[in-house]
Order: sequence, then C-alpha cells, then structure tokens
Amino acid sequence: MLRQLHSLSGLIAGMFLIILSITAVILSLNPALERAGAVPHATGQISVAELAGKVAQHFQGVEQIERKASGRILVYYTHDNQVGIDFVDPRTGQAIAPYQQSASVRWIKSLHRSLLLDTTGRAIVGIIALIMVILTLSGVMLLATRLGGYSKLLLPVRGTLSQRLHLELSRIAVVGLFISALTGTYLCATTFGLITANQQSDPELPAVLAAGLPSAINTLWALQATDINNLRELVYPYPDDSAGMYSLTTDQGTGYVDQVSGAWLSYQANNVSHTIYEFIYMLHTGEGLWWLGILLGLTVLTVPIIAITGVIIWWTRLAAKPKLTVNSSPNSADSVILVGSESNSTWGFAKALHDSLVKTGHCVHTAPMNQLAKQYPSAKRLFMLTSTYGDGDAPASANQFLSRLTKVSQQPTFAYAVLGFGDRQYPHFCGFAKNVEDACIAKGWKQLLPLETIDRQSPQEFARWGAMLSKAIAVELTLVYTPVRPKTTQLELVERINYGTEVQSPTAVLRFKTPENARKLNIASRLLHRNSLPHFEAGDLVGIFPPNSDVPRFYSLASASKDGILEICVRLQHNGLCSNFLHKLPIGNAIEAFIQANPSFRPSSGKKPVVLIGAGSGIGPLVGFIRNNKGHHPMHLYWGGRCPQSDFLYETELNTYLKDKRLTELNAVFSHDEKHSYVQDKISLDADELRKLIENGAQILVCGGRNMASSVMTALNDIIAPLGMDVATLKAQGRYREDVY
Repeated sequence: MLRQLHSLSGLIAGMFLIILSITAVILSLNPALERAGAVPHATGQISVAELAGKVAQHFQGVEQIERKASGRILVYYTHDNQVGIDFVDPRTGQAIAPYQQSASVRWIKSLHRSLLLDTTGRAIVGIIALIMVILTLSGVMLLATRLGGYSKLLLPVRGTLSQRLHLELSRIAVVGLFISALTGTYLCATTFGLITANQQSDPELPAVLAAGLPSAINTLWALQATDINNLRELVYPYPDDSAGMYSLTTDQGTGYVDQVSGAWLSYQANNVSHTIYEFIYMLHTGEGLWWLGILLGLTVLTVPIIAITGVIIWWTRLAAKPKLTVNSSPNSADSVILVGSESNSTWGFAKALHDSLVKTGHCVHTAPMNQLAKQYPSAKRLFMLTSTYGDGDAPASANQFLSRLTKVSQQPTFAYAVLGFGDRQYPHFCGFAKNVEDACIAKGWKQLLPLETIDRQSPQEFARWGAMLSKAIAVELTLVYTPVRPKTTQLELVERINYGTEVQSPTAVLRFKTPENARKLNIASRLLHRNSLPHFEAGDLVGIFPPNSDVPRFYSLASASKDGILEICVRLQHNGLCSNFLHKLPIGNAIEAFIQANPSFRPSSGKKPVVLIGAGSGIGPLVGFIRNNKGHHPMHLYWGGRCPQSDFLYETELNTYLKDKRLTELNAVFSHDEKHSYVQDKISLDADELRKLIENGAQILVCGGRNMASSVMTALNDIIAPLGMDVATLKAQGRYREDVY
C-alpha cells in the first residue's frame, strides 16, 4: 500500500513537480543576488532617524523607506509628479541605482506560485506541495523498509542505475525537499484561510496628537531608538498634514510615531501567529537567510532527476509483470501459484511455472499472495514463490498474506511448496519465505517440497528446483526463465596469466579491453584518449554470455574502469560452460558482457581497518580493493590456496603492495603444503589480533565459495564472542559483507 501511494502520488504530480522545482531553483538565487548587491554600512549602528535624515538631503517628496530582507534600502519618492524608487546607500542616503523589477522574475514567480492560473493555480500548487510532503515521508519509510530499519538509512543501496540515482539523490535532498514542501503547503493553506496565520490587529489610531510644527525627521526619538537592521518600512505622513503621523514597522511590531514630538503614539507587537508565518515564509523563500535559499535550491534541483528516474522505475516494474494466459479460476484450478513480489521480478519465474504446468494439461490459477483464498476446492498443490523486502519483511504483493493465512481454518487437500527469491548479500536472505514456510508448518499443512531458495534470480537454481518438482509430482516440467537480456559491451581478451595446472586446479587471471575498432568509433573516448570501458568499481560484477546461451554467468571484478582494464579471476569448473569457454578463449578474441553494480561489496570510506578474507579465485575483487588503496588505509588480507608453487594467485603483485603500504599484512595459507591449512584456520590462530581490529571498527569483506564463507563465519563468531558480538551484529552494522557463490 505504501509503495502504491508513493508511486501514484509521484505519477500524478511528476510534471508539476518538475515545473515547480525549476522555477524554485531560479527564485532561490534571488536572495543571494540581492544580498550581494547590498551595501554594508560603516561599523557601529545607524538609526532609522539618521538614515532618514541623510535621505532627506538627496531626495524630495519622500513617501516611504523600505529595508528588504537582503539588507538593501529602497526609497519611494515623488519628484515633478513622477514616482520613483531607488536603491540607496545607507551610509550616505545617496541613490545607487533605480529599482526595476524584472518582468521575467515576475513571470517566474507567477508560474511558481500559481502556474499562471491565478486562484485556481494557487490551489493546484498547494495540492502539489502536499503531495510532495507525502512523497518525502513515504519515500523515507520505503527506504527504511528496504534497508531494514531507520537506523540503516545511510547504508549503501543496490539496484539499477535509475534505482541508485533515485534513492541516493532522494536521500541527499530529503530534508530540503521536506522543508520546501511543508512550508509551501502551509503558505498555500494560509492563502485560502485553511490555517489562521499572519493575523493581528493594527495598532490603534491615537485620539490626540502633539501640537506644533513637525520636527526634523532625524530628531524624532522613536526613530533614533530604532536600528536600521530592525527596520521593515517607514511610511511618511502626507505633506502639510498636521494630523498625519509616521507609520513604523520593525521586526518586532508596528506603530505610529508623532511627527512633532517623535514619541510613539501607539504600538502593536507581533503576535505568535505572525512570527510563525514570517519564519515559515523565510524558510520557504530564503529571504533573510540567503544561504538557506541556496541550499534549498540545490536540493530542489534534484527533483527533475528524481521524478524521471521514478517514472523509469515504475515503468520497469510494470513491464516486469508478465501477462498470464489460461489463468483458471481459484475454484476450478488443480494447481495454485501465489506470488510475493516487490518489483514484479518474481512474476517472470511464476509465469514460467504457470506456462509449464498448463502445457502439461493442468488447470492453473496464479495470483498475488495477498489474494489467498479461504479454500481451493479442486487444488492438489499450492506453490508460493516470494521475494523478501528489507529486514525480512513481506514484499508488496504479500504483505497481507500471513494475516489472511491465520483466518484459514479448513485443512486443505493440497500439498504446498515454498520457493524463496533473494540475495545472499543481505543478512535476512529469503527471510519472508522462511516465515511463510514456518506458518504453513504451524498450520499442519502437507509439504510437497521443502523450502528452497534462489540467489540473485539464478536461472540455473530455478531449473534445478523444477527438476525436483518434476519428480515430486511425476510430471516432466521444463522451467526456463531468464530475465530480459541486458545491453552488452564487446570486450577483447588482451592478457591471460595461468595458475594451478600442477595441482589440477587451473585458474586464470583474464584482462580485457574494448576492441580497437570499437574505440575508434567512440568519438568521446578518442577525444579523451581513454579506453571506452563502461564504468565499474572493483567488487562489481561482470555478466558474461557464453556461446549459445542466454543465461549470463557472473564474475567479481578485480579492477576498476579507471585502471583501463576489466580483470577477472576464473577457476576452471568441471563441465562449467562459461569457465571452459573463458579458459580456451584465445588472446585477441572477444566476449559479450555487461556490468552489474555491487555497491554493497566494497570497503567503506574512512580510515578504519579493513580485513579481506578469501579463497581461490575469490581473491580477485580483494586484490582490486588493495590495488586502489591509494590512501594507504590499513588492509589485512587472509587468503587460502592449494599450493604456493603453482597457484599463489597475484603473488608478485601482492608483494609489491606490501612494499608500497597499500597492503598492511598478507596472510596466505595453502591446503596442499606441509601445514595443510585453510583460511579459517589462520583466522582462528590470529584471534587476538582480529578481535582488536574488529573492536577498533574494522570492516570485513569475504569473497569465495559458500563452504569457505560458512567456516569463516563460524571462526569469527568464536573470536568476537568475548566482545558480546557476532557476525549477525557486524552485518547489521554494515561491517561484514560477502560475495559468495
């Protein structure tokens, strides 16, 4: 519901928000520009009386003196029946320049405040401002849910370029956007009388005035007692009007001053309502706080990008939900598929299952998990395919499922199976799927298959689950689903370094660049004299399509694009389609590949120590982190190989990094030497040192096989137990990150 509210509000208000944001950015510059044009007065105070006296020496027919929020002084006067308005120097009272209000600025203000539609436009702008309040609040709530709590709002976010831009810019600008939107809503509400503000009575008109001739304005003591920094405006009495008086408005209030005696005739202090209104007006416009106007303008500048990326995210999510054919009713279906998804990506897998069952003659009903029925009279099997959102929470289409499940009292005739989708990078991997499994067990439902999980939407893991399902229901199913193939880049192999052939564990470091002819076609790259690689960082993933396959294989990157090469470390896997292809690839031949960002697996900024742990080809991204440690922050590497003579990966390079201090400590162990040690054994031996590093805020990055990662986690739990911590705690703090396979 929260996501739908956020998306719908954004789509309705998107174009208006872009218009209002662009005009707001332009208007936000006005306070700073006016401030820059203000003339600083001499040290010491200047009273309103002194200013008025100096103005009288240079102007005739003065009607009003106004001090703008920027500090600039305006004088309104009439000379030879012509009305004039000039900026004056407060030190001398002399004119600086005529005041000319820009027609373009007036037009932009009108567009910003009313969309050039007068009262109707002001109402629309007020509604858009209110929608912006809703968007900022719901956006913060959605991000907190995604990251697993409000305490984690500053943690890195993952996703596509559009998703990262949308989330990162929103996170940077949220405070400024919320202030602008909330204050805009308030000001509009006061315009239409929905909020009583800026309401106070005028000072009472005096019944008796002092007798005599008007005194010189610079001698009036009420004006002498008022500093020009507190002045708002001074309105003169009509000439030759003995019953006239000066009207003086200051930051504190408004009153009338006798033109003969110079005394206050009456005075009305600003009430709380007026003070609140002026404070909110200042927050919204930046008038009086020019630096705030600049800051708010910069935050509002992000709105067009946020709006455009929001539409892209919405459209991508909408397009990801496939259309189902031959979707039977829940009462007639013998197979029911319920889907829990946040961004609709799980629906593709559900459709593959749906279509495969339909082809084998089954009546299938597929629906969101929130549409769980109290009974399925004809169903023999129920499948629940669900992702997890944030800190183990339900995705959008399943957030009512568990509550609906508690209302199902009848014991079903079907058997169920739960398939979870997630990312092992997160501590609550497939957490909601596990909750669904536990709830079904608690209901006493018959299990068709035990809970299975799919990591990073792996087509291979999905196909393996399909094979198990085929055996369970005695029907041959072919579950093939591959997400939309991304745009690829052609990369040419320029260097290979082979290791491990002596111990039957061939591993290769492969380095790629864009082909020469592609570089020649790239005008921008030629002008910049740079390799035209796509942007990536060490620790990101490269997806490679082996020949005759639409299923990419992912490898962690050991380089950043600024290094000028794309580097991966690949171990040859028995019957591995892609690893065999890469190991046999001749120098000069090309691959088709794309980059998948992996921002949650990289060292955090700062001077805290970093502990890098890996085994085998998992050393690739760890070497990339060390290579780019130009700031020489403490980095400790623990790595396990097989034989120091044949597969000490990156040995020469690591020794170079030790010498130039990019690497603080190298701990390499080998399972096929005389010690027969594994990386988790070395970690346990260095328990005291590691405990101190972790106590001092160290971050831990682990890359390699899942069995190794599990053993490392067990060893580290033992090491940090005396600190009252465990690996789960470190994960929650963003200090323990894995890239395991």
